[in-house]
Order: sequence, then C-alpha cells, then structure tokens
Amino acid sequence: MKIKSILIITIFFSFLVFEKVFPKAFFIGQLISNEVEISKSFKIKLPKGEWEVVRKSADTNYGILQRIVGIARIENNEFVEAIEIYEGLSGGIYQAVVNEAITEMVFKNKYDGCYKRPEYYKLGLFRKGSTHNCLFIEPWDLPKELSNPDDPERRGLGSPYNKWIKQNNYKIPDIVLASSHSYFSRLVGGNWYRVLYLANPKILNAPETKFKTLESTEYHGRNIENFPEHKKIMDEFVKLSFQRHQEFENTLKARGYHRLKFEDLK
Repeated sequence: MKIKSILIITIFFSFLVFEKVFPKAFFIGQLISNEVEISKSFKIKLPKGEWEVVRKSADTNYGILQRIVGIARIENNEFVEAIEIYEGLSGGIYQAVVNEAITEMVFKNKYDGCYKRPEYYKLGLFRKGSTHNCLFIEPWDLPKELSNPDDPERRGLGSPYNKWIKQNNYKIPDIVLASSHSYFSRLVGGNWYRVLYLANPKILNAPETKFKTLESTEYHGRNIENFPEHKKIMDEFVKLSFQRHQEFENTLKARGYHRLKFEDLK
C-alpha cells in the first residue's frame, strides 16, 4: 500500500478516536498552576506561578495522532516562561511508516533536530533502532522564531503566541534559553512525546543580553566561552533542564538503558 493511501486511511481513523485517546481537554485562556496533565500517564510539574493556555491543536500527520498544548507565564507584563507539550499517539498502525517519519523529523531536519549544531550548548542522545531519547539546549531568537523561522514548515506556528502577545501588549525578550526533550520507543508504549521549555534569562538573574540575534548572542554555542557571566546562567539553566529531563524519563517510564547519562554532558 502506498504511503499516501496509508495516510488517508489514518486521517479518517483519527477522527473516530480523537475523543477517546485525548480525554484531557484544554481551552485557550485557561489558567493552570502546579501541574499540567496531558493524560493519566503523562503529567508535567510546573514552575511556580500561574500559566495560561495559549496554543492547542489536535490533528494527524504521518499517521500519528497528535496533540499540542502550549502554555506561558507572564510577570510584570513581560514574557518569562513557556512550555509546549507534544503527544503523538502512533498505536500499532503502519509502524514502519511512522518510524520512518519520526526519524525524518528528529534527525534529518536541516533546520533543527537531535544532532550537533553550532548554536547548541548541550546535546544528549540515546538512539537504537527506532528508539530515541534526546535533549538539546540552545538559545532562541524569540521574535524570529515566532514570526519568521528558518524552517518553512514552522512558519505560522507562532500565530497563537503572536496573537496573545499583541492582544495583551506583552513585552517579549529578544533572546530566550530553550531546552528540547524528546522520547520515542516501541518498547515503551510506542508513543512519541516532546516537551519544549523556553525561559527569559531574566528569571535566572542574568546580566543584560547585549547581542540580540541568534548568531551574535552571548549564549550561542560559539560565543558563550567569551562571556563567563552568561555562561554561568546557561549552566544554571542546564541543571534545571537535566532535572526536567529526568522527570520526563520517569513520567514516561523510559527503560534504564534508554536514559541519558548527564555526567557525560557536563
């Protein structure tokens, strides 16, 4: 059966099962604190404060039933943190096709992915067969990522955030720190989970960010050794990211040998 036909069948199937596989509903403007519960088996502890649901979507792509929930936190009318959570339920349908699609998105995207890139500060990866467990930490040029990312497939995805920022007249920083967490294994449920954390360096008491683009920022992988005070902030963010990734692995019941060895990343 051709891939196109497989995807058409899966799209039809997805409309029948969305209500069953995604029982936890979210709505734009909903306020959350302490914990965000995606499903009974997938919950994430939240940093202190009140978070607002800014983005939600549910659809199908490459035969994977997908849901995205994006939440953000504001202090003094300024963006300070955001978390975007992805849940992809692939089930047992057309496993080879789904495995190949995930590999393409995680390892073969030329704009971003789980492989060494100049802007990354840390990269941790376990990969065997179709299984992967990945963490990478980097700076983001937030205005660019929201409005004009390099990856053409990501253009427009920032619209819910841009609408929310504009409607509320919120301020956003030029540079934020980002950690990306991804786990998929046919040996552990066969579902794909990703979590993206964004943090305004201000909440870590960072010095001023003088350079406002990805290539020039003090936090870029090629620049950071020249800015020891900014490096201290990034190292603090790294510690938080390691803790979050351990919680991520625990929540998903990742197998012991799939788990990252953080001491190798320090």
